[in-house]
Amino acid sequence: MAAETKLQSPAAETGRHHALQAKLSETSPLLAVVSAANPEHVFSQLKSAPEGLSSTDIQERLAAYGANVIAASQTSPILLELWDKIKNPLNGLLLSLAILSWLLSDIRSAVVIATMVVLSVGLSFVQEHRSSQAAAKLANMVRVQVSVKRRGVDGCDAEGFSSIPLDRVVPGDVVRLSAGDMIPADLRILTANDLFVNQSALTGESMPVEKGDTTGVVRDDDPFTLANICFMGSSVSSGYGTGVIVHTGRSTFFGKLASQITGADEETSFDRGIRSFAWLMVRFILVMVPLVFLINGLTKHDWLQALFFAVAVAVGLAPEMLPMIVTVNLAQGAMAMARKKAIVKRLNAIQNFGAMDVLCTDKTGTLTQDRIILKLHLDVNGEEDDGVLTYAYLNSRFQSGLRNLLDVAVQEHVELEDHLSVDAGYKKLDEIPFDFNRRRLSVVVQTPDQKPLLICKGAVEEVFAICVNCRTADGTQPLDDNHRKAVAELTAKLNADGFRVIAVGIKEFVTPQATYEAIDETGLTLQGFIAFLDPPKETAAAALAALHASGVAVKILTGDNDLVTRKTCRDVGLDISGLVLGHDLEAMSDKEIGEAVEKANVFAKVSPSQKARIIAALQTRDHVVGFLGDGINDGPALKKADVGISVDTAVDIAKESADIILLEKNLAILNDGVIEGRRVFGNIVKYIKMGASSNFGNMFSVLGASIFLPFLPMAPLQVLANNLLYDFSQTTIPTDSVDQEYLTHPRKWEIGNIMRFMLFIGPISSIFDYATYFTMLFVFDAWTNAALFQTGWFVESILTQTLIIHVIRTARKPFIESWASPPLIISTIIICAIAIALPYSPLAGPLGFQPLPVLYWPIIASFLVAYAVLTTIVKTWFIRRWGM
Repeated sequence: MAAETKLQSPAAETGRHHALQAKLSETSPLLAVVSAANPEHVFSQLKSAPEGLSSTDIQERLAAYGANVIAASQTSPILLELWDKIKNPLNGLLLSLAILSWLLSDIRSAVVIATMVVLSVGLSFVQEHRSSQAAAKLANMVRVQVSVKRRGVDGCDAEGFSSIPLDRVVPGDVVRLSAGDMIPADLRILTANDLFVNQSALTGESMPVEKGDTTGVVRDDDPFTLANICFMGSSVSSGYGTGVIVHTGRSTFFGKLASQITGADEETSFDRGIRSFAWLMVRFILVMVPLVFLINGLTKHDWLQALFFAVAVAVGLAPEMLPMIVTVNLAQGAMAMARKKAIVKRLNAIQNFGAMDVLCTDKTGTLTQDRIILKLHLDVNGEEDDGVLTYAYLNSRFQSGLRNLLDVAVQEHVELEDHLSVDAGYKKLDEIPFDFNRRRLSVVVQTPDQKPLLICKGAVEEVFAICVNCRTADGTQPLDDNHRKAVAELTAKLNADGFRVIAVGIKEFVTPQATYEAIDETGLTLQGFIAFLDPPKETAAAALAALHASGVAVKILTGDNDLVTRKTCRDVGLDISGLVLGHDLEAMSDKEIGEAVEKANVFAKVSPSQKARIIAALQTRDHVVGFLGDGINDGPALKKADVGISVDTAVDIAKESADIILLEKNLAILNDGVIEGRRVFGNIVKYIKMGASSNFGNMFSVLGASIFLPFLPMAPLQVLANNLLYDFSQTTIPTDSVDQEYLTHPRKWEIGNIMRFMLFIGPISSIFDYATYFTMLFVFDAWTNAALFQTGWFVESILTQTLIIHVIRTARKPFIESWASPPLIISTIIICAIAIALPYSPLAGPLGFQPLPVLYWPIIASFLVAYAVLTTIVKTWFIRRWGM
């Protein structure tokens, strides 16, 4: 029913309507027109019809308006992706260097530098594009569907509606809405039945508002209060209806808003970690490059060559492969999780999944089988009563909100009772939809004798609160203290036996009313109870044990009462460390809630806002929190959690809010996802530790060599070639395995630990760089042979950097207790072989190399062994002191 409006003078109402239309016109002139028009005029304006659009219309409008996605969700064209890789500042420096070399007639350097840029950009683009495409395909597996009426479409239901992906909706489409659906685009309501819409994402108002075909009804000078307009970004809380699409994609109010705030999303811990490391490297570059430039310019007196070398060093220090390594790791993790029946919608959520140390979840469907069966229908004395079942059925039959498993169980049970004919002669008059504050739902029906009857079904305490009488075998009696005590004992006993109990009450009206609201839920007569069983999952106990072994604490957040929850927890072997009720949370301060969420692991009878508050309290205490939910009431908690998890059978708003979608509601799948998240994070950290320690060591080596050598320690071209080969050797890191012990507990960004690792491990490489300097200068007399010195250091640098990957990648002894993946081993062999062969290849001349003495190779081999042993010793000590 449409919400009542306050009576005002015609002039005042007209003035308010004009003001609203003017405000709405700023957003969309077309919305302003259709909001004031009748349905026939609306179809005329949109060039549509009540029976929907034709196939030709659809194709034309898709071409004209594009896919129904907001700006932030659209896939970048391939050329734009390629440009994103090319416009890297380091590539700009390299290309500038290539142009400068060309202008100075150094054609060889120009060609090689340009080739390096092309190879680097090409490799990064191909790897990232493939990974992004694979991840996008996975995300499309759980796309939101919309019920649309179109002409000439096969597979329609009796009303002519069929399901299509959200992004295929076009202006003029006639859509059907029901509880749990997202509003697919900005639309004009055509028909509605108790249609309540949650607009909190747009307005911040938590309570749903009623919508309907109420042309000209205006309540406030605010477009969102138009009763016949729904906006993308909102969702249906209860009821059902139809509407016609006015705007899609970026033309919607939400799309325009999103395009203005793109990039303003809150930074995740993953983003902060990547940014911290990138800035760490930038600081090194800002210190290193000017020093290298000045030292070499002052000592060699060739400022142009010193500039070339300094820029090349900057390129070598920059973690230019980091975006590619991160993207490929995340995408491979997403594909691995898909094979384990978990679809990743947002790639960065994988790292949060691995870092998660607290999982909050409802018990229904996770600890239980999600297969609810109605077992009992009892009067207030605990006796079987078909009358209670009849009233419960009428409530479930006529309510227009989202039918949950309890409603399904009631209707399926009644269908098995052949002697019941419960809905004959009844007609629905109105409905008071369910909300999570009242925790009950009422329908008003016209009985066969033409009298209005309100039937209320809901949580026991909430229905008790509005009942004044109860029906017994002796007739209707006051619900006095004795009856209340007896009823409370009965429901407590049922709860303790694992039954979920729903109370049923009625109220007869003498005369019909125009509308019925929550204030009419008073003076009811309690009829009795219906009791359900949801058996515990056989796999729940093993899954909880696996999560506990993985360092993830499970906390139950449920709307059920404490007795039912205790029974379920006992059945699945979950020890309750503390149980807090929702009404207790309301009385707590933020500090008290923080202490409570640490100690307790079960929270019963909690509302949606309380779930979000519990998650926020855990986050303030430095926990990474995941939340598993699938209902309308889970939206706030899914958005608040560090990683929101839902299932493919969830309502649209839950799936849209989630980061990860499970193809089965199973905690065992979650544990697999947690382990995969840690594996992905482990491989990303490997690259970061390798890059940080290698660059820090190179800083000492380059600075020292620049001071005492009469020539550059390595030519700019050689530095670039060295960097490119090293980058290639790391491209297979995403395929690598991770030590089992690394996966046993949550992993978070620890930039301090990375810096310590860099400070202790990095300088070890400088020891052997200086040993190589000594060898080249005093064993092979390279004081006057720059090419020989540079060749010797180039080869040693590549071999040590590439081989040391295998030491840093594991906490164990490399090649003895832990082996890298075959692709990483192969890439290592290939890069090392190239480095060894280059001085003897046709490329030796262009790169400024010359063949190395035979004695060089056994000396370098001994350096490599010593380097690996020393690094392993220091690494082992470091891990014992600070961890991996």
